[in-house]
Amino acid sequence: MRKTKIQIIYSLKTKIYILAAPMYFFYNIAIHFTGFLLKIIAIFNKKLSYFVEGRKETFSKLESAISKKDKTIWFHCASLGEFEQGRPIIEKVKSQFPNYKIVLTFFSPSGYEVRKNYAFADVVAYLPLDTKNNVIKFLEIVHPSMAIFVKYEFWPNILNQLKKQKVETILVSGIFRENQAFFKGYGNWMRKSLKAFSHFFVQNQDSYNLLQNIDFKNITLSGDTRFDRVYEITKQDNHLNFIEDFVQNKYTLVAGSTWQKDETYLVNYINFHASENEKFIIAPHNIHKKTILALKASIHKKTILFSDKEKNNDAQVFIVDTIGILTKIYSYADTAYIGGGFENGIHNILEPATFGIPLVIGPNYKKFQEAIDLVKINACYVVNNSTELNTQLSQLFQDKNYRKEKGRVSKEYIENNIGATGLVLNYMVNKL
Repeated sequence: MRKTKIQIIYSLKTKIYILAAPMYFFYNIAIHFTGFLLKIIAIFNKKLSYFVEGRKETFSKLESAISKKDKTIWFHCASLGEFEQGRPIIEKVKSQFPNYKIVLTFFSPSGYEVRKNYAFADVVAYLPLDTKNNVIKFLEIVHPSMAIFVKYEFWPNILNQLKKQKVETILVSGIFRENQAFFKGYGNWMRKSLKAFSHFFVQNQDSYNLLQNIDFKNITLSGDTRFDRVYEITKQDNHLNFIEDFVQNKYTLVAGSTWQKDETYLVNYINFHASENEKFIIAPHNIHKKTILALKASIHKKTILFSDKEKNNDAQVFIVDTIGILTKIYSYADTAYIGGGFENGIHNILEPATFGIPLVIGPNYKKFQEAIDLVKINACYVVNNSTELNTQLSQLFQDKNYRKEKGRVSKEYIENNIGATGLVLNYMVNKL
């Protein structure tokens, strides 16, 4: 499977760690070479151009937003998924520590471009490449009282400098795997970087055990802060008039973040197996006009787009050709299909689960612990082909008790895993 340019960067970073382990000197040469190479590749790749061009503004953005007198707390997220894990902590910190400015950095354009105007941060910027000079300049401007890394991102120069300056540094929603360099015989150089962390808040027992096995004791098994985030979603106003008008109190399947193969199977069900009493809301991952119109044309039942929502007229299918409202739409679902399971991996499964509804996904889900858990407790059903999808969707429509039981288990799973944010905040209160 072809990797994206950003995935190549992550892969390169990992290889640099391993190759450079014997000598810190080689790591710094490799980072400088990587920076030079990215500038060339960016000429031919739009997404990567954001990665390169955005970093040119980092220091000026920081200098205009932060003065020497400011107290700051720095959060770093690799991308958008990690931001969602850090978000509940950021928003609590903003209210509990109003005298501190919040600095938020991203590694990836997919995080920065979506959240560059995030209201709870005083400044949002790209993380500079991990050269010695960049790191010294970055920390001189930001001068954080505390640095918080979300899930991962272990840059040796940054971590070494944080340790040298004795900055309180924590990892939240951390997750470690046995195949990482830290836990290999050649990984001593990387293990030294982990000593910059004052405390690790990890998601699961495996991560806890792996750190313990390399002699770290400053660990709390906290769980994943995303559970706190999605649990809060149920308390917000999720009302959407146009969705309510479309649903009309009928059974509704919401298919979120769907890819082409997901849509092919779903359209087959809608066209040839669905009852007239079923409603369908499809929120595609790709909302380019051409693909949206092709999807609409493939559906035999009456279909409307979000962009034409005033023309409701008792349609059976609603296609969401916009972004930013899927979470609220899930609140109207009786069943949720989460897309991506026939591609690189499923999208956010916790957002629909928090509304206490049964879940259906494709087979590529095993990189996601929450999906593994939900499948194991029978709140989520995995389909491998069109026939299995047809069978499962028919049963969920026809059997209300079956539906309610799976939904109850989904909701309990969310409620049983909240609390990680509170553990982190209690730690911060004692350190700031």
